[in-house]
Amino acid sequence: MWARARILFCMQANLHKHGTLTRGISGFLLWRWHIITRDHLINNDIRAREVRLIGADGEQIGIKPFREALQMAMDANLDLVAVAPQAKPPVCRIMDYGKFRYESQKKEKEARKNQKIVKVKEVNFSATIEEHDFQTKMRNVLKFLKEGDKVKCSVRFRGREITHADIGKKVLDRVADLAAEHCTIERHPKLEGRSMIMILAPKESK
Repeated sequence: MWARARILFCMQANLHKHGTLTRGISGFLLWRWHIITRDHLINNDIRAREVRLIGADGEQIGIKPFREALQMAMDANLDLVAVAPQAKPPVCRIMDYGKFRYESQKKEKEARKNQKIVKVKEVNFSATIEEHDFQTKMRNVLKFLKEGDKVKCSVRFRGREITHADIGKKVLDRVADLAAEHCTIERHPKLEGRSMIMILAPKESK
């Protein structure tokens, strides 16, 4: 597919000199080139009189007139790609741009697949929570941490309970102590309105 695009590019360059390029082919070439070059300037999209050229094998060729560098790429059935377009002169490399794009996208896809998405789960306690309910919620906290998620633990104060916020802090401190083996405290208990919030983050696996 990419080789075909390069062949068509050569057709455009050669036919343009003789004025025989049809509008249909020209339109296709422009569309094809727009799709290929959305990340980099390549081939005829490069606007420079001269470029600092790097060969396909990484060889530092030096400064060349743009047309000569482009011809070298075409002769090798490859592309001329501006890898540092802001440099003076622009740095260009001869490469198979289609293959380069494919391999780059493959690496990005693999990186996204291996990336761990950390979620934040919330577990709500009360200042007067009974032991049975506390143990049930504590199991959920540990479960979420072992699954690699962060846990937002909160104590909601009702009515005059807010005047005894230290009771809620003791509940959260107990949660942190029981979960210490599996977490670090990302945010220590802090009062926000009528709630006290603490955030636990899972320990990184060694």
